[in-house]
Amino acid sequence: MKRWLLACLLLSSPALAWPDRPITLINPYATGSQADAVSRALAEGMAADLGQPVVLVNREGGSGVVGLRVLAASAPDGYTLAFSALVPLTIQPHLVKDTGLGPEAIAPICNVTENILGVAVRADSPWRSLNDLVAEAKRRPVSYGSPGPNSAPAIGIARIARAMGGEYVHVPYRADAQALLEVRAGRLDAGAVVVASAAPMVRNGEMRLIGTFSLRRHPDFPDVPTAREQGIEAVELSAGGLYAPRGTPAPLLARLEAACAAGMRTEAFKTMAIRWAVLPEYLGQADFAARLRAHYDDHAVVLKSLGVQPE
Repeated sequence: MKRWLLACLLLSSPALAWPDRPITLINPYATGSQADAVSRALAEGMAADLGQPVVLVNREGGSGVVGLRVLAASAPDGYTLAFSALVPLTIQPHLVKDTGLGPEAIAPICNVTENILGVAVRADSPWRSLNDLVAEAKRRPVSYGSPGPNSAPAIGIARIARAMGGEYVHVPYRADAQALLEVRAGRLDAGAVVVASAAPMVRNGEMRLIGTFSLRRHPDFPDVPTAREQGIEAVELSAGGLYAPRGTPAPLLARLEAACAAGMRTEAFKTMAIRWAVLPEYLGQADFAARLRAHYDDHAVVLKSLGVQPE
């Protein structure tokens, strides 16, 4: 009741109009990553709509868990937000004990992107498809990097292993970029990453994308088939969205939802999306909350079937 009254005062009183100071936006992934680029563009657009700076703060670690725990512990006053993939809320709680995270740990504001995941190899690799990778993995262990332990791209490879067999050695990093650099240097066979993160290296001819885990092809790489199109049942969907702490008053969430939509409509956001091969996908609070719950429930079943145990 107190929070509702506070929100009404903030939104109705000229003297106490919300927001009246800068807003913090947490990016729980590495600087220079795709998530970082989306966060910066979204922050810029939201700041213009809200009339206050939206300051980006990077709190990386634990495949997003570190930053989302900071958000969950923040005051529900609309001044601390986070942009993140679904992983720390829908996957990590099934894999890591006592994260304190899950769909109910935060307040979803809006879905911002679909993050199509895929597998990239060096341009001079003999592999031109996921089936080539599988064939090699049946001959010897294939090493691959990902943006973190139990990350969504790594689960994509686990789905390939379950569907097709083979031996895969996972080397987790803190970000897509680090894994891709190791692949480019020849120290890893492949990278399981967000396609947008690999896009610059694919475009300049350093890397080759051999498959994706989505239900659709990435529109920037229409010649690259999905795993399912290659006869491999390995669908791993991902998305990124904006969150507030649990308990944030409904009027503030509604205002933030509108600012999120406005931020996505800006030319700066659209330019970023083209440059980074990001796929904007807006969903409001209710639909985004439903997506979070479905993703969480799906991975509870999938991870158990893969034999993954919480650590």
